[in-house]
Amino acid sequence: MNAPAFAIGSIPTTVATGRCKLVNIRQRTLLVAKLRTLWVLGVFVLVAIGAFTRIGYLGATGATTHRGELGASLVPDRGEIVDRNGVARARDFRVYSLWFNPEAMTEGAPLIHSPEEIADGLLRIFPDLDRREVLEQLASGKPGYLRRSILPEEANRVHALGEPALEYPRETTRFYPQGSLAAHVLGYVDSDGKGHIGMEQVFNKQLTGMDGRTHPSVLSIDFRVQSALEDELSKAMTLSQAKGAGGVVLDVDTGEVLALASLPSFDPNHVQPEDMMVSNAEARQGEVPRGFNRVTNQVYELGSTFKPITVAAALNAGTITDLGRRWPATPLHVGRFTIHDDHSYGSTLNAPQALIHSSNIVMSEIADELGGVRLKKTMESLGMNERPSVELPARGFPIWPTGKWPRLRTMTVSYGHGIAVTPMHLASAYAALVNGGIWRPATLEKLDPSEVPAGRRVFTAATSARIRQLLRMIVKFGTGRKAAAPGFRIGGKTGSAEKPGVGGYRRHALITTFAAAFPMDRPRYVVVAMMDEPQGTPATSYQRTAAWNAAPAIGRLVPRIGPLLGIMPDETRDIDISDLKPLIPQEVSEE
Repeated sequence: MNAPAFAIGSIPTTVATGRCKLVNIRQRTLLVAKLRTLWVLGVFVLVAIGAFTRIGYLGATGATTHRGELGASLVPDRGEIVDRNGVARARDFRVYSLWFNPEAMTEGAPLIHSPEEIADGLLRIFPDLDRREVLEQLASGKPGYLRRSILPEEANRVHALGEPALEYPRETTRFYPQGSLAAHVLGYVDSDGKGHIGMEQVFNKQLTGMDGRTHPSVLSIDFRVQSALEDELSKAMTLSQAKGAGGVVLDVDTGEVLALASLPSFDPNHVQPEDMMVSNAEARQGEVPRGFNRVTNQVYELGSTFKPITVAAALNAGTITDLGRRWPATPLHVGRFTIHDDHSYGSTLNAPQALIHSSNIVMSEIADELGGVRLKKTMESLGMNERPSVELPARGFPIWPTGKWPRLRTMTVSYGHGIAVTPMHLASAYAALVNGGIWRPATLEKLDPSEVPAGRRVFTAATSARIRQLLRMIVKFGTGRKAAAPGFRIGGKTGSAEKPGVGGYRRHALITTFAAAFPMDRPRYVVVAMMDEPQGTPATSYQRTAAWNAAPAIGRLVPRIGPLLGIMPDETRDIDISDLKPLIPQEVSEE
């Protein structure tokens, strides 16, 4: 049987139809898939364009998201404050409050129980509440807070009282993890969320803005150093029975404040009215509230700590060209006044000896030769005629003699009398004395190297080098001996001045100060410690001067903070004072 014959090139119709249908289906499927892909891609591109446009707009205008948006709801109402190491020192914290709502009951009396029963129940939970004030609040029928910031377990106990009018809404409060530590630097936030007295006040606008709420505000303070400073000042207060103390640690090259303490302090978590004010009777006695900053807001006559400044001014002006030159050291009569020293150190003294023994007489003679114009100009260059250059809102204005300084004024200023400044003024001045001669403003904000101000030159580098030697000699051989800390090469000057009062100076009320720097072969930090009215006690050998209270505090402090700041003790190093030792043979032999 012959097979069916097909013409060459012909295609069976049944086969051709099936294959065409399959090809068409595949083409349509691919087309739909491509269209869907293009549609999804288009939507994605549009979303991306919108997102980038939004980002560009926010970047260009500085606009922020609305408070009601998700991003804003996840950030605190007030931003964090952190120290220079990034550790939080002030932050928002969610708490309960105790609120009296007399409208909680829609019918009948606002209270189920009597006000007395409720007050007694609350006192069992909060023993420090004032019962009378609670009763008055409950009886008034007006809504209001009965207590701020209560714990969840306390809220549960209030709930157990079974009084609907007692509510406990969740609110935000400011929390300071270290309590009173650096309280005068941080400040506090009131019930309305407004910052007061410290950097809370300075940063108020920044901390409540979106950028400040999402990025912490960084202080220059190192809280490890701050803790050590407050601890040693507290010890010194106890040992000398002083009524108050203040201190500061300052970077000599940048002006950054590593620590600032004023004692007694307060707890910014629980600020009391008496922390911020004193009675009229207390004020007349010279008392100040705990919230008052002794370092930046109170001015004092800081006594002999000014003597190195006087010598530096004379070296700079060229009125001292030979440190071996000797001046008379016998009582100096100026008009009806007599300038004298606490002890006789011989008939004559040179400048190094005058600093080592803290001679008022010789310093007056050095200032007399320098002249009031040049001494005043030096003090002005150190910022002592204006409020201290630091961000804090509370900054005291110096007691500054205006006009031309007469001869006696020039002499008394040379040893720290007749002019009153803050300890912060003194710290910045000492930084200029030892850092090569450049004065810079102090700051409580951490600086990048590019942000360090150029400052202004007050002393030549040669003058600064001489002052470093002289300050070191005071600690090795003079009134600053009790500040010595092996290996840390401390240099500094003591100062003890009588406090002014009604009718003149109070002989038995002193301000004692020790201003120091370390290590003196390459100064990195200035440290100032001040005692307010220290007493002679067995711990201070019954002495009240700075050599016995402020200087030892620095001697204990520096070994604690030095390693924290990268300065390790090294007894093989020191500043070279060999060219000056022959000028003080007696003092060297007593070493």
